[in-house]
Amino acid sequence: MQYLLNKIKGDKIIWLVVIILSVFSLLAVYSSTGTLAYKYQGGNTEYYMIKHFIIILFGLFLMYLAHLVKYTYFSRIFQVALWIAVPLLILTLFVGLNLNEAKRVLPLPFGLTFQTSDLAKLTLIMYLARELTKRQDVIKDFKSSFVPIIIPVLIVCFLILPANFSTAAILFCTSLVLMFVGRVSLKHIFSMIGIGIVLMFIMILIAKSVPNFLPRVDTWISRVENYKDGNADDNYQVEQAKIAIANGGIFGKMPGNSEQRNFLPHPYSDFIFAIIIEEYGLLGAILLVFLYLILLFRAVKIVVKVPRNFGAFLTIGVAFSLVFQAMINMGVAVNLLPVTGQTLPFVSMGGTSIWFTSISIGIILSVSKEVEKGTSNAGELQTA
Repeated sequence: MQYLLNKIKGDKIIWLVVIILSVFSLLAVYSSTGTLAYKYQGGNTEYYMIKHFIIILFGLFLMYLAHLVKYTYFSRIFQVALWIAVPLLILTLFVGLNLNEAKRVLPLPFGLTFQTSDLAKLTLIMYLARELTKRQDVIKDFKSSFVPIIIPVLIVCFLILPANFSTAAILFCTSLVLMFVGRVSLKHIFSMIGIGIVLMFIMILIAKSVPNFLPRVDTWISRVENYKDGNADDNYQVEQAKIAIANGGIFGKMPGNSEQRNFLPHPYSDFIFAIIIEEYGLLGAILLVFLYLILLFRAVKIVVKVPRNFGAFLTIGVAFSLVFQAMINMGVAVNLLPVTGQTLPFVSMGGTSIWFTSISIGIILSVSKEVEKGTSNAGELQTA
């Protein structure tokens, strides 16, 4: 054990959080994929757990590799990645596979898929962290600072929007938080929020007139209306999630004893939090929320130690994005928010989402490793 602890660097509490989330994920995915196994794997309930275990194991390996790299090198790596991510998003809109009535993934060999928005999210956060660091001397200026920062944000969010409104919204909010932390003028930030709302309404009006422009706009509107009206007939997913939560009580029905996994659509991804509450009760839910808050708290501690540094912007951007997504997923499961289709980071079943989450956490660990070594300086940014 001591040998293993010596091999891993960075914030040990974040490592512990990831390990506990991995255990939660394995148990919850195994419990919630029974129906899937009988439908597609002839009743082999171990198939999806083994597959998920391999995905998580590879994710931990990616996280380990990422945490070994000095965080300043990521600035150089992701300069190129942004030029790859944008064309991939465009390609996905035209030739992507339909997933939940939207083109979100690109097909890969051996039946695998690649969700291009995962790459775009991490790439954009990296770009913003780099630009905010470089432009601190002129950060309040509109032309020389705000414009070059916001244009890539608008492009990436606009390309993600047609297939996944919630992901685009989370990324846009994360970008605004990063800009706030990076001392961008509040006047510019609020004007951007106003412009974004106006553009969204204009796009919805165009979509209602030209159905092929944004085919999913009716789905977005119906989800909000169903949430507002509370119509049980139109909220099947939410109603089943409520039953699961009610069945869980305080202590839960214990692992593997969920009943609603047989009725709840996507119990292994979008609504996995409801299954966790049913099996582990209110106490398990509180623990899960607490783990994500610890992750954010540890990220903030890193930021405090290296203010306005590339590592600080990178850490808060990545951590906020992950925790914000987690809170939205859990909010949907307990009917505090309309259905969004967001997965629970590092817990829901997935491939590229888990791997990019792992890389993201590895980057946070890389920054914390350098902070521990005392090599970080305010304003430090090594670029190619």
